[in-house]
Parts: sequence; structure tokens; C-alpha cells
Amino acid sequence: MAGTRASNTPSGDRRVRRTRSALARALIELVEEQDLARISVSDVAEGAGVSRSAFYAHYRDVHELAEDACTAMIDGLIESLPAPAFDSADLAQEATRSLAAFFASLSAHAGLYRALLGPLGSARVVEHTRRRIADVIREHLVHTGTGEPLRRIPHDVTASFTAGALIGVAIDWLQAGCSRTPTEIAEMTWPLLQGYYRIDTRDEDSAR
Repeated sequence: MAGTRASNTPSGDRRVRRTRSALARALIELVEEQDLARISVSDVAEGAGVSRSAFYAHYRDVHELAEDACTAMIDGLIESLPAPAFDSADLAQEATRSLAAFFASLSAHAGLYRALLGPLGSARVVEHTRRRIADVIREHLVHTGTGEPLRRIPHDVTASFTAGALIGVAIDWLQAGCSRTPTEIAEMTWPLLQGYYRIDTRDEDSAR
């Protein structure tokens, strides 16, 4: 990640990757037990089995490590999600399944996501998340297309709108302690997106 202390170290250095992975794992475990603001460099270094000097060779502080770990997880999450096709006969089912997987991944590390995506979190992480989701949606729109009236709206506008809506739902859900299950929140989110995209699954059902 640009901005970290070890940015000039070759990315292929196994020791660098191993140390960063250990630090990220230690932080993720700690943040599930206590607030991010209360976690010290010593806490993370001890959990990772490295020295404080080793920590500072890679990151300026715990917050920078948290941003690095969170954006890496977001990248992995977005890349792993299946994208439902708008012309699928089972669009509602596919879309809900994909959304449920998205929310389930967030809940698996709710402590870290809650800290960095929340109101006192990281603008860098929020923007990174929004941009990654928007990029995936934009690419999907280009390849599959949509019905009217979205065909008249530039894909970048539709993608930005959708990404912002998803992040808004996710942030509120995380801040509420994930009080609804990933499947429940996905089933509530899909009809809202469906209404925006003007997708009528009843027509698809009657055509089968």
C-alpha cells in the first residue's frame, strides 16, 4: 500500500510479506476484542511475534496498518464475489446470494470494518471500498447492459449510485452490530436495487 514505511522494499521479498501478514492477522484478532483506538503498537507486535522496531519498519502506526489490512481484505472480498447477470432467469436469487456473501464477509471481520468504515473511520478506506464496488458494477454493466431507463444513464453514474447505496447500508448495519443476518439484510437490500434498476422479475418468471 502506498504510504507505508516499507514501500521501497521489493514486493517480492517473502520476509516483508510474512511480517505484514503476521501484523495484519494480529490486528484483526485484537480488534475483535477491543476498540481499534485502544490497540497499541506493542499489542500488535506482541501478537505478531515481532519487535516494535520491526513494526515501525513497515508502518507509522496502528491506524496505517489497519487501513492496509482493511483495503487488502476489501480487494479480496470484491474479487471473490460472483456477479449476477441481468439476463439471468434466476436474477433475484443470484443477486441476493451475492449480496449475502458480501455482508457475510463484512460480518466475519466486523470489528475492523466497523472501525474504518464508520463515522470516525478512514476516508481512504471508505473511498477505496466505494471505488472498487463501483468499478465492478461499471464493468458488469458494460458487458451485460440493462433495460430502460438505465440505458440512457452513463454507466459511471449508475455504478457510483449503486456503490454508495451499498456502502451506506453496510455501514449502518455494521454500526448496529450486524443485528440482522447477512441473508436478511441482503433480502432487504435487493428489492431497493431492483426498484432502481427497474428490473421486473415477474416478466422473467412468466417467460419460463
